[in-house]
Amino acid sequence: MNAPTGSAYRRIQSRAALAILAGGLAAGTLDVGAAALIGRVDPRVILRFIAGGVQGATALQGGAASAWLGLFLQWGMSLVIATVFVLAALRLRWLTVRPVTAGLAYGVVVFVVMNYVVMPLSAWHRLNHFSPEKFALNLTAMLVFGLIVAFVTRKALGSPRG
Repeated sequence: MNAPTGSAYRRIQSRAALAILAGGLAAGTLDVGAAALIGRVDPRVILRFIAGGVQGATALQGGAASAWLGLFLQWGMSLVIATVFVLAALRLRWLTVRPVTAGLAYGVVVFVVMNYVVMPLSAWHRLNHFSPEKFALNLTAMLVFGLIVAFVTRKALGSPRG
């Protein structure tokens, strides 16, 4: 396989950056809305909970500053999650050929990592314990997150012919 040169390489870089920004920000923003719907709370509560990952429980009593911190943390994590997928898609082109399969699988990975790695390592220091209903709803939200990232990546990078 020939490596892209010059303008082709810059075009791939700009398309990858677009996929990361658009997919990460869209999925991350919708994820906050999904969490608010699942928890039946104001999105600012969700954002303060996210800020609690670094601030601890005091974030829940925080005001706008904690909510804004939560939003920036959410977007930051979402951009990292999208970056991992896009970089993988540049090497494993089947991820853009089969965005449904790739997105659903990636959503499961994101769910596991966020709930069983990130949460215990955060200032919350806890594992989430879900009722069956909350488990299904939270997993569905991450499946949608993965699908958004996968389809935005496919749109930005294209799908190889063949």
